[in-house]
This record gives sequence, C-alpha cells and structure tokens, in this order.
Amino acid sequence: MQLQLENLVPIPLRDKILQRTSDLWNQAVIFTPGSFVKIKAASGTGKTTLVHYLYNIRNDYSGKVLVDGQPWDGYKKDQIARMRQQQISVVFQDLRIFDQLTAAENIELKRVMLPNPYCTAEKVAEMAARLNVSHIMNQSGKTLSYGERQRIAIIRALVQPFEWLIMDEPFSHLDDENAQKAADLIAEECRARKAGFILTDLDHDNRFAYDIHFNL
Repeated sequence: MQLQLENLVPIPLRDKILQRTSDLWNQAVIFTPGSFVKIKAASGTGKTTLVHYLYNIRNDYSGKVLVDGQPWDGYKKDQIARMRQQQISVVFQDLRIFDQLTAAENIELKRVMLPNPYCTAEKVAEMAARLNVSHIMNQSGKTLSYGERQRIAIIRALVQPFEWLIMDEPFSHLDDENAQKAADLIAEECRARKAGFILTDLDHDNRFAYDIHFNL
C-alpha cells in the first residue's frame, strides 16, 4: 500500500502553515511501502491532525491524501473499514483505551476483529511480557498509568495485520528502557510483515533505523 500527499494543507492551520517551510504540508510526498518514517514536529504544527488525515477520520483539508493512487473520498465505507482491519493500524496520541474494559479486553477487541485472528492469544501474552505489562492485563483501563496505557495501545495495534503502522508520540510517557523495548518489538513486527511505519514526535531519536526523516 502506497500513501501519498498532494499539496495537503489543514484548513484550520492554513494561515500559520503557509507562513513557514514544511517537508510535508503543501508538498508532493510519497511514503514508500515498507519504509520507517520519522516526522519531527513542534507542538501546534499539526502532527496529530496529519495522523487523523492519514487514517481518514478527518477531512478538513485542501489537497489530497492518496492511498494506492486514489483519494480517500474515492473509497466506499466498507473498503475503508477493510483497510483499517487489514492494512493500516494506528496508535493515537490519546490512545483510546476503554476504561470499562480490562487491558486484555482492550487488546482482544482488535485481535478478534477478523474471522481468523492474525495473532494468537499466546503471541499477545508474549508481547505483554516483553513490554512489562503482564501483571496489569486483568486491570480495568481506568486504573492504568498513562505509560501502561501506551504499551497496551501499542500491543493492540500490533495484533492486527497491517502494511502501515501510524503512531502519534507512542513513547511520550515511557522511560528510555521501556521505550526501547517497545521500539524493538515494533521494528521486529514491521520487518516480519514487510510493513512500514510513520511515527510523529516532538524530538529526534535513535530508537529506529529510520529510512527517512521529515520536519512538519
């Protein structure tokens, strides 16, 4: 799956964005399938907005987001739903953990979305152990710390098939050790699937062997 931007500009940020230079806004950009992409962005420059555009949950922009050469509005709702189940996974900045469900149930919602789950329950347990969250799997979402919620959201994003993993500040509340463990797991899973990822963050980092860096 190829993702592409053509002169994309968020309408709410238009005046602010057009006053400065960006590698992505108002540019022609192709995200090469399978590549590891880092987008560095200062606060208020639209990184979360970009993630929402790439995942097609907002459309308040001029220009185009193209998926395999076709704009999002050229796809039917069932096609988009299928892409989100099988081709694009996401870790939102606000994580979207359901407080009334346990950590395990939050993951299971995504794992059993397809008739034939991509990951086994044993694989989920292995991921939880690697990210040091095995002991919280039966706790409700509302009892989890933000760092624990981030790790559960990362596991949830990894249990479905995908060609692109989109992540918005996925390590912001993790210490260096746990962030690196999560990064190692993400890199392994992406390489095993020949998938790419797009990661937005405030700063530079060396957690991945990025193929390309952009400044938003």
